[in-house]
Amino acid sequence: MTGFDLGSRHVGDGSPCLIMAEVGQAHDGSFGMAHAYIDAVAKAGADVVKYQCHLAEAESTPDEEWRVRPEWCQDASRFDYWRRMEFSAEQWWSLKAHAHAKGLEFLCSPFSVEAVEMLDPLVEAWKVPSGEVTNWELLAAIKQTGKPVLASTGMATEDELKQVFHFFHWGKRHPQPHEVSDWYPLEFLQCTSMYPCPPEKLGVDLDDSRPRSVWFSGLSDHSGTIYAGLAAVALGCDILEVHVCFSRDQFGFDVSSSITIEQLAQLVEGVRFIERAKTPVDKDALAEELKPMRDLFMGRHERKACLTVVDGTG
Repeated sequence: MTGFDLGSRHVGDGSPCLIMAEVGQAHDGSFGMAHAYIDAVAKAGADVVKYQCHLAEAESTPDEEWRVRPEWCQDASRFDYWRRMEFSAEQWWSLKAHAHAKGLEFLCSPFSVEAVEMLDPLVEAWKVPSGEVTNWELLAAIKQTGKPVLASTGMATEDELKQVFHFFHWGKRHPQPHEVSDWYPLEFLQCTSMYPCPPEKLGVDLDDSRPRSVWFSGLSDHSGTIYAGLAAVALGCDILEVHVCFSRDQFGFDVSSSITIEQLAQLVEGVRFIERAKTPVDKDALAEELKPMRDLFMGRHERKACLTVVDGTG
């Protein structure tokens, strides 16, 4: 991938994998809980804490039916649920300041043009969720900011992703062969919108040699485990996003596809271990470093060979 800066972090170009902890709606509308996640994510060692910005008036109506009605329904409608999830611009600023104070980058996915306008002064880049990757009005508002874009691909076809690529680089979904493109910092994350996602549907093999319309720089994981992320990093993942929750027993639409904070800490430790383990090894330099052990174990072979020659048995 072509590298770009995300706040104080550089992404790609051989930099360490960017680990994003997606809080999403796990705060359940509690501003205090949203802040608590920042402390927990920072302690676990992730690089980015990420939320979702839903504005009821912009993306729903009071009479909209539930897509998936929760078993223990607190809200009369989906509209009421999104309204309860909303934070004001001032509250988002508070969350960003807290994240930066803890050494984290702050991201928040917009689900409407109005959300883009609210978040633009706060975020260094955009994370486009799978369900919005063909929302051309939203993408146009995002493109106008010129900021890097990380796009999840969980529901899209190859052709749709190709159109997104063309839109950001050419300004149109179907450019003509002779038209010249402008480079745009756009990265696609492999993702499958199943909750939780079974292993055979994850697609962690990000091999760029396969024929395809676009290439993936990372993984947005919904497996609810740390295994997918570890495998993806071993295979060259530059960006890893995982959903997090305080407990797998808590309420929430994404809990089944999330990992706990304790698991996040294990994931971060594993990712950094794998990155170090992938360092090329110079066998000659290592042999020199291991000289005392070589003398102890392998030197006896040389001594035995010398004795054999002296005895005339060689």
